[in-house]
Amino acid sequence: MYSGRLGSLEMTKKLILEFCSYHMILIREQIKNLVNKAYKKAQDRKRLPEFVMPEITVEHPAQKEFGDYATNAPLVTGAIANIPPLNIAESVVLEIEEDMEMNELKKSLIERIKIQKPGFLNFYLKSEFLQGEAQKILDQKENFGSINIGQGKKVQVEFVSANPTGPLSVGNARGGPWGDVLANVLRKAGYKVEKAYYVNDYGQQILALGHSVLKDEEAVYKGGYIDDLHQKIKEQDSFKAGQQASKIILDDYIKKTLENIGIKFDQWYFESDVYNSGFVDVALSHLKDQNLLKEKDGAIWFLSSKFGDIRDRVVIKTDGQKTYLAGDLGFHWRKFQQEKFDKVINVWGADHSGDAPGLKAGIDALGFKDKLEFVILQFVTLFSKGKKVKMSKRAGNIVTLQELLDEVGKDAVRFFFLQRSANTHLDFDLNLAKEQSNKNPVYYIQYAYARICSVLRKVVATDQAVTINQTRITESERDLICQLVRLPEIIADTARDYQAQRLPHHASELAASFHCFYHDCRVLGNEDPSIDQARLALVRATQIVLKNTLDLMGITAPEKM
Repeated sequence: MYSGRLGSLEMTKKLILEFCSYHMILIREQIKNLVNKAYKKAQDRKRLPEFVMPEITVEHPAQKEFGDYATNAPLVTGAIANIPPLNIAESVVLEIEEDMEMNELKKSLIERIKIQKPGFLNFYLKSEFLQGEAQKILDQKENFGSINIGQGKKVQVEFVSANPTGPLSVGNARGGPWGDVLANVLRKAGYKVEKAYYVNDYGQQILALGHSVLKDEEAVYKGGYIDDLHQKIKEQDSFKAGQQASKIILDDYIKKTLENIGIKFDQWYFESDVYNSGFVDVALSHLKDQNLLKEKDGAIWFLSSKFGDIRDRVVIKTDGQKTYLAGDLGFHWRKFQQEKFDKVINVWGADHSGDAPGLKAGIDALGFKDKLEFVILQFVTLFSKGKKVKMSKRAGNIVTLQELLDEVGKDAVRFFFLQRSANTHLDFDLNLAKEQSNKNPVYYIQYAYARICSVLRKVVATDQAVTINQTRITESERDLICQLVRLPEIIADTARDYQAQRLPHHASELAASFHCFYHDCRVLGNEDPSIDQARLALVRATQIVLKNTLDLMGITAPEKM
């Protein structure tokens, strides 16, 4: 017999109505809350012993026979409470069934809960609820997927930021699509986002560029672009020649290539401005006031080891020149102190990963603890017919991003750069990227979108309405809806951990689900017109979600192929 607290029926109805208005992302959280509440009830009733409840996870199972969501909470807590996990799972399900409020909420959303060995709870959502979520896609259109976990907080994503000493290489360009997409996702998640590029136009690399342009004995950089600059620049002072060359490189090479890959920055920052404005001296002064600078061997060291770094770092060299770290500290002081960013995310290549701990320690020491984060991207290797290739024709020993764009196109470059996790080395298959078949994931996804547009053009021609109907749905329809309503969840997860590879994976899975639906289900010409309407609504919803996903990735959504 139920002995727990009974909430009012009106309150329960209100809770259900409010809950049903949320996106799929909150379904996961609500299931988590449901499980946590059931544990608490079971402990209150002495069905389970008292213990501190750990943070539980609710995820999508890899295989659909295990439900729409699943949690291993009984397995985890069984080890804590020294109770068989299946016994805990039974107690949790019993509490959900017996508690009126929890059971009413369950009945509106969940078809059934299945206990799975060795200690999982699998949740199967109601088809009626899923169809209601599909209707929300039609209502919200391009706004579907938008959430407000950011609550207007100010975030800067700095990415690419390659030295203006040569064309963008494939090696330093992977961060372009990654940073661009991450910024798009954060905006979709409710953050106020700035896309930033930091131009290192001050210091030794500019002097080295000048020597290279003058082709003197201290020349460092080589390639066709250096030959062109040598012809254009008449300045004989090496540093001034380097400054002139860096401006030409930035305007004629870097910015044009970024435009060709579809990246537009909100703000361009210059290292020279950071120094000339005094931000570097201000940042170092604050560290000095805290006794965090020390002279050693003729240099000035920042005691970064006090803030978790593996070693201390030089900020002023023996010749009086400030290091990259000193400049970065001044730049980030400006970001946090003057521009008031709540969070800064630096997207760096693996070749700079060793510099991140020192900068992170410095920002913590300056009073902006936990406001700076990094995404470190591993390297890219190009392959053709199974062999490594070198595409460069005019840029010395580098592979330029522009060459890659010319070879395979913007959409393929962006997608392939995104499809592996940041900490995974990326092998870029040139043959696959150019292939016009379903083997190429970009072609496969874009073909799905073009097919959708073709179906909907027929609707316009026959003047049939696209509306949703609560009809009984097939397995293919259900699978497609489940993919559609995951977008808000993907936005939330990516805004939390910056793993942008979720988007190309989602687009691929959504395209696969649509192709399966299109193969299994007749969209037009059914005996029952309501089936036509329901399936047309599903096609339109798929168009919206796939377009929103492609837009976030900066990839074209072609209406015809």
